[in-house]
Amino acid sequence: MKGWPRTSGSLFAQVAADVEDSELVRRYREAGVVLLGKTNTPEFGIPGVTNSERLGFCRNPWNPDHISGGSSGGAASATAAGIVPMAHASDGLGSIRIPAACCGLFGMKVTRDRTPICEVSDGALGFSVHHVVTRTVRDSAAMLDATDGPQANDPFQAPAKAGPYLAELERSPGRLRIAWSAETPSGRPIPDEMMQALLRTVDLLKGLGHELVERGLGVDYRILYRAQGFASASNFSANVQRWVEALGREPEDGELGLLARRGYEAGKRVTGQQAFWGFQQLRLMNRQILAAFEDFDVYLSPVMATPAPRTDWLDPLMEDIREFDRRQAATYPYTPPFNFTGQPSMSVPLWQSADGLPIGMMFSGRFADEATLFRLAAQLEKEAPWKDRRPQVWG
Repeated sequence: MKGWPRTSGSLFAQVAADVEDSELVRRYREAGVVLLGKTNTPEFGIPGVTNSERLGFCRNPWNPDHISGGSSGGAASATAAGIVPMAHASDGLGSIRIPAACCGLFGMKVTRDRTPICEVSDGALGFSVHHVVTRTVRDSAAMLDATDGPQANDPFQAPAKAGPYLAELERSPGRLRIAWSAETPSGRPIPDEMMQALLRTVDLLKGLGHELVERGLGVDYRILYRAQGFASASNFSANVQRWVEALGREPEDGELGLLARRGYEAGKRVTGQQAFWGFQQLRLMNRQILAAFEDFDVYLSPVMATPAPRTDWLDPLMEDIREFDRRQAATYPYTPPFNFTGQPSMSVPLWQSADGLPIGMMFSGRFADEATLFRLAAQLEKEAPWKDRRPQVWG
């Protein structure tokens, strides 16, 4: 963003100000939106919790003792608190859908290459996409209409939409065949409160005339995440190396947080063979997931395994980094596969926990089929509206 500083939430990777707008920012300006300021992110967007040595903790407007999610936690907190009607967010492993679920917002992770990438690192893996978090389905559709489409000289392009996404909100989704599952990558049962929310969603969808089929994606999550680990580690280390080249020096002690330092060093140890095995394996398993969607239109699961955890329980700055990994994996088991496949996937804030925290349900569609998801979201928003649910800090 021209003239605005950028730190990536890091003590190391900083620029005084960007010298030009990205293509996405240019489209925001052309749409007439007012660019208000930067929001908090964790260092390099690594964890699903927004906290860093540089920027501090971003808390949840519904209860400041709880996290706002990540990596777009600042965007979600600002929108949920009523500071802005919507905010830019990106999603590389769940970073739109997780904050949306934590903060009671609508969050659409768009199809790969649906909107312009912002940096070379975004497009290298293809996991990360850019859109917004919003209070309403309408605002999300309108902003995607304003920003979708390939940028100049882009070698990859998402299939063109059939028509304006705003117009899709006026269309019935018809009778959809919706698969749903209580499976988790660990094979452990979903905690009771989230299971009840999932079953309540299934009943709601049946009442709307949809066909519900209980079945999983049928993939070996252990292999899936092992492959992703090799690919992501090598990509992240390459990203940090670009900062090293730009700044002309290696990061000093204390300039990278524990997660970033570990990722940088781990990526250096990944061999070329391991990195490409990871890419190949992801390709094979992506085809397996995409093939499953030949039998149904939409896949339903919770966004998270629990409502937003407490800040003192899930903190990326905690000293025991392995314990943080364990807790984070247990909290966010559902979102990553659809970053790997590039499919659209949305968080819909249908319910609230017994403690008054938002609970989001995740609906994932066929590749490039945001239209079906927007139609379904509009139907759900009408049947189980959420826009008038507001945290106490509002207004």
